[in-house]
Amino acid sequence: MLTAPLRPLYAPPRPDFAALRALEFSRLDAAAHAYLDYTGSALYPESLVSTHAEMLRESILGNPHADSPASLASSALIAEARAHLLGFLDADPTDYDVCFTANASAALAQVAAGFRFAPDAPFVLTADNHNSVNGIREYARRAGAPVHYLPLDEELRLDAAECRLAELPRLRGGHGLFAYPAQSNFSGVKHPLSLVRSAQARGYRVLLDAAALVPTSRLSLRAVPADFVALSFYKMFGYPTGIGALVARRDALAELRRPWFAGGTVEFVSVQHGIHALRAGAEGFEDGTADFIGIGAVPRGLSFLEALGLSNIERHATGLAMRLIEALSALRHRNGRPVVRVYGPTNAEDRGATVAFNVLDANGGVVPYVQAEQSARESRVSVRGGCFCNPGASEAAFEFPAELTARCLTSTSSTGWSIPKFAECMRGYAVGAVRASFGIPSNSADLERLVAVVGSFAH
Repeated sequence: MLTAPLRPLYAPPRPDFAALRALEFSRLDAAAHAYLDYTGSALYPESLVSTHAEMLRESILGNPHADSPASLASSALIAEARAHLLGFLDADPTDYDVCFTANASAALAQVAAGFRFAPDAPFVLTADNHNSVNGIREYARRAGAPVHYLPLDEELRLDAAECRLAELPRLRGGHGLFAYPAQSNFSGVKHPLSLVRSAQARGYRVLLDAAALVPTSRLSLRAVPADFVALSFYKMFGYPTGIGALVARRDALAELRRPWFAGGTVEFVSVQHGIHALRAGAEGFEDGTADFIGIGAVPRGLSFLEALGLSNIERHATGLAMRLIEALSALRHRNGRPVVRVYGPTNAEDRGATVAFNVLDANGGVVPYVQAEQSARESRVSVRGGCFCNPGASEAAFEFPAELTARCLTSTSSTGWSIPKFAECMRGYAVGAVRASFGIPSNSADLERLVAVVGSFAH
């Protein structure tokens, strides 16, 4: 069995991204495809797939919930993936454990279902959050726990978050939960990692959604000791899909109370006596059988990122994002009005390689994002359109009036909700945006093709 990590093609500090694209992502140019949705999913390098396939051809892998040679081989792959991920995140293995899940949403759901919310154990989160985090509020509300949102400012950064956290009462009887994204999947804003320790000092456990951050930026859990961290591997290196992880402090994981049990999570179950015993640690949270076939690709994918150097990837991808913002901001209609409205910060300070924007007509009105998305699709440019499962950042970016939004949501829901109906009711407000995001294979030609698509709306 092959257990060695993927051999680095280009070592830090200066990867040749053009050569890397030609070697590992040649399918992009062969298909004349400009792929700009890396926040949605990374593209897999060809060597990751071929190396993993070679390992599978030479391996005999069985269900890890046994002690046969095939089962032990699978268990070894899972253990290797756990150890490599902890090293990638600079996490002390005596403090942290890894629960493998289907994706980041499933990792977040494990915390949501097991956290002991109560009237004196509130849920605090930021307005900028993926819906997989917003959904945790339903567990909190059912437990009678208060739910507080921290607002955003005009640049879609957190508005005085440290001060707002300091205004919350210190928790004495049990922990509350504070959840936020390390990087926004809407705007690319990187929210302060210092909030982790600030919230912990107020008596909160901290749930950090790192899905949008770790594909291009380093996260050290020694420096930023979040209690729970959620991520998906397909967002990091494109392959395999269907595997994510909850990286949790062992003491925080021990406080969760599972509302059910499943195959693989228990030491024993008695039907006769109606009792069961969960396995200790991470295995007590891994429902069913782990993807022991796909998980062998995880250490190799992590090695691929490490070989390039996350600081190099970040510099490359964010540099392209800033060039896109500059190029889009320069587009003008014949009357001098801008063609584009960019949401979030237009400088490089604390931002990642994600750019959300809308196309404007010559009168300053918002062109429906579906039109821009369609034009990009016809030019074989892959971008994302919509609100990106992030309603809080969308509402702030589009400056939705609360009263109008409430009225439109109520009226359209009663007649069968749809985007066209809601957009009509919102009377000219944007109800979605276009999102472009950059990754390892991205280049200037991809950027220029998107700018040409957007420029075609200038009149």
